[in-house]
Amino acid sequence: MDLVRRFPDRFRIFGMVAGENLKLLAAQIKEFAPQCVAIKNESDVPRLRKLLGKKFIEIGWGVKGATDVSTANEVDVVLAAIVGAAGLVPTLQATRAGKEVALANKEALVMAGEILVNEAKKSKSRLFPVDSEHSAIFQCLEGNQRDEVDKLILTASGGPFLKTPLSRLGSVTISQALKHPNWKMGRKITIDSATMMNKGLEVVEAHWEFNMDPSRIDVVIHPQSVVHSMVRYQDGTIIAQMGIPDMRIPIAYALAYPHRLDGGWKPLELTDHGELNFLPVEKKRYPALGLAYDALKQGGTMPAVLNAANEIAVDAFLAGKIGFREIHRTIERTMCGHSSKPARDVEDVLEVDRWARERAASLVH
Repeated sequence: MDLVRRFPDRFRIFGMVAGENLKLLAAQIKEFAPQCVAIKNESDVPRLRKLLGKKFIEIGWGVKGATDVSTANEVDVVLAAIVGAAGLVPTLQATRAGKEVALANKEALVMAGEILVNEAKKSKSRLFPVDSEHSAIFQCLEGNQRDEVDKLILTASGGPFLKTPLSRLGSVTISQALKHPNWKMGRKITIDSATMMNKGLEVVEAHWEFNMDPSRIDVVIHPQSVVHSMVRYQDGTIIAQMGIPDMRIPIAYALAYPHRLDGGWKPLELTDHGELNFLPVEKKRYPALGLAYDALKQGGTMPAVLNAANEIAVDAFLAGKIGFREIHRTIERTMCGHSSKPARDVEDVLEVDRWARERAASLVH
């Protein structure tokens, strides 16, 4: 939305999808004047209309409402940023409709990567990565030969517990886990960063987005979050994409591709940062990352189980029901109860998603 404010001649918001923050949505509707919106619950429609006063707008709800917005004829580009599994169907349908999809919802590719990629090929839809790491890889691949790539290297900040003694991780508080050192993000993804599950989900996403075998996707810890990711080529050289940690930059690149916009944000000044460090991932500190590689190796429906169990476990942690280290244990126990099968269609994926949520929920009570 800040980009639309800065570039009103280039971008216009046609439709918006929100959850339950109706006051913020009403203010955004009054500012941007979309033609349609969708919210999470039908029961909230009267309250939103009251907040809007005399201003009339088409209001949908639920998955259908979000899908109606993402597939509308007037839409050119869909910025898919609904958190978690809720974003899968609207994103998939936008892809089927041939829209350009700026993908910030990594869970859609985690749950149904093969389905989504195949649908994009059929409809000639283009998927543009918005995650800073995948945007970086996308940029590092531009103008180079894909068959000469040796490895994709995703960088991770390490989150708030990079230096916390392992013995103390079981007793960290919710407020401590929500203090990300570099990025300002939502609660769920901030916890995912603390466990490094976000990086695990990004490994799965990179596999589908760039057609790369998991054995050729590495993760390194880079506490400064200046290098957003890298590509190593077969001659041993590495191309890295660098910038300040500001999500407006990769969003702008996805929306304006192949152009780069001058948004007035602070440029990267290398002399402001001094040393840049790169560290190996400590497996005992971040077991969730290993679970993601395991799920990708098993393939089929297992990544959907991983994602669903993680969402339930993170919610349970944020609700104070389980400790921080119980997050990855809940995911692992849920995965152990599932035998992976081919994900033939979205109904298969959603069925497994429901099973995994029920299974994980039974483990956190």
